Amino acid sequence: MILVGTMCAVLWSIGWAMNAPVKQRWGMISAVFVGVILSHLILPVAHPLRMNTGGSWQVWALLAAFVVVVLVYRQGLRKLRGKAQPERVSRSNAMSDTELDRYARHIVMPEIGGSGQMRLRQSRVLVIGAGGLGAPALQYLAAAGVGTIGIVDDDVVDASNLQRQVIHRDADIGLPKVQSAAQALRDLNPYVTIKTFQQRFNAEIAGELIAEYDIILDGTDNFETRYLINKICVAQKRPLVSGALSQWEGQISLFDPTQSGPCYQCIFPSAPAPELAPSCSQVGVFTALPGVIGSLMAAEALKYLLGAGTPLLGRMAMYNVLDAQTRVIKTKQRADCPICHPSKTD
Repeated sequence: MILVGTMCAVLWSIGWAMNAPVKQRWGMISAVFVGVILSHLILPVAHPLRMNTGGSWQVWALLAAFVVVVLVYRQGLRKLRGKAQPERVSRSNAMSDTELDRYARHIVMPEIGGSGQMRLRQSRVLVIGAGGLGAPALQYLAAAGVGTIGIVDDDVVDASNLQRQVIHRDADIGLPKVQSAAQALRDLNPYVTIKTFQQRFNAEIAGELIAEYDIILDGTDNFETRYLINKICVAQKRPLVSGALSQWEGQISLFDPTQSGPCYQCIFPSAPAPELAPSCSQVGVFTALPGVIGSLMAAEALKYLLGAGTPLLGRMAMYNVLDAQTRVIKTKQRADCPICHPSKTD
């Protein structure tokens, strides 16, 4: 084997000295490998050439296969790098090799590609609520490579949360949810910037906070906060992905003030009586349901940022996990809505 290695090194050096293209040098090395394998297949077992080149053609075949795999991998990685570095992106903002590997399954998709992945990298998403809906949404937003993710929640992790809020662990009980979630996301994807706001979402911070982000995900569990989020999103012209769930059923919709369509308060003009909309602590929620709806919320946000597919604008999707049934209904603007048509209600 030393003899063959020496021959390859000499041939490569000669090619380098003569400024031969790299492909030609690899061609010479390949010819040596083929010659060695053929000599093992043709010559007698005890032939000196076979004895001096390892004695077995299988070893050389495996080595040749390994080299081919490495070269194919490098070529594929080079192509991915080319896709992920469009001309409009400066070299300083280009993705690293590690990021290219991480997002390879996105980059090869025609609806996303390198430019789409860079768009996600430059996007900012705010998730209000790090509970049942926020947990899976946050995980998939981070996994997808959204550049900056903001988390708003004033609650702490409780043992009763762990049945469905999969971003938190048993060791996180007692910690602020934003702290627990942020650490989980950094562990999942260190290339994502996480910003935390350990406070209740209220009118004092709403306008300034929402203005800093490209799209908002509402994972809260009360109508007062949902109405406030919707109001500020309409005022700031920010798209809003809203989800809700109870027991076995969940719902999701996308509202975009820059497009024709309803806002959240068009669909729910007033909060229902408490007995008609009991909380999860009162009636319970099936463990996997938040994962389904929260993942769909992340999907709608990512689709919107990428400009891919058909968003849930003017539509609401409802999923009943108990009966495995999905319904999508159309929604409309209300002419008397005080939020998106305030001039008509004065």
